[in-house]
Amino acid sequence: MLEMNAELERYILSHSEPEDPLLSELTRSTFLHVLRPRMLSGNLQGQFLKMICRMTGARRILEIGTYTGYSAIAMASGLSEEGCLHTIDINDELEDFTREYIEKSGLAHRIVFHVGDARKVIPTIDEVFDLVFIDADKREYSDYYRLVFDRVRPGGVIIADDVLWDGKVLEPAGNPDAQTKGILDFNALVQSDARVENILLPIRHGLMLIRKK
Repeated sequence: MLEMNAELERYILSHSEPEDPLLSELTRSTFLHVLRPRMLSGNLQGQFLKMICRMTGARRILEIGTYTGYSAIAMASGLSEEGCLHTIDINDELEDFTREYIEKSGLAHRIVFHVGDARKVIPTIDEVFDLVFIDADKREYSDYYRLVFDRVRPGGVIIADDVLWDGKVLEPAGNPDAQTKGILDFNALVQSDARVENILLPIRHGLMLIRKK
């Protein structure tokens, strides 16, 4: 497999849809003002998510893990006018920052931003989803998957981020940290689930693309 480097990444980005100016601003602001800015999706992944939304014709989307709103805005831009995206984040310290950019995006009418524990919020949302994007606490990935599965329509899509976890999934078996164990357990759960088709893509930190049969 071709190894990614900065030069190759620049080539890929130069031959992909350019980043929306607001998302470029959001990226800069996140790196300047927010802890752990590497959590931000970035243009390549954002364009991929937007493309999946458009290709699947998704009208109802659930995102678990908003962070500063980059992926929510990217996906919402791929929705039709009547589409709706619910996004959930437990970190109330970022609420004002994130809401500001959702408003500035002009897509606030498509985005419902929930602040709280996803395991408690999801049961209160009366929707069947076309697409679910999981990018939150890695220790809880398997729980999130089980929680949303019956809320995804047949033929719907679940995407999970960070499933290669900076290569930690290849570290020798023994005593992995809790986050790595969560990712390993999730990957194994999906791979063994006969109810889905799945492919693990080496985009950014790894995306698991899952289609419910």
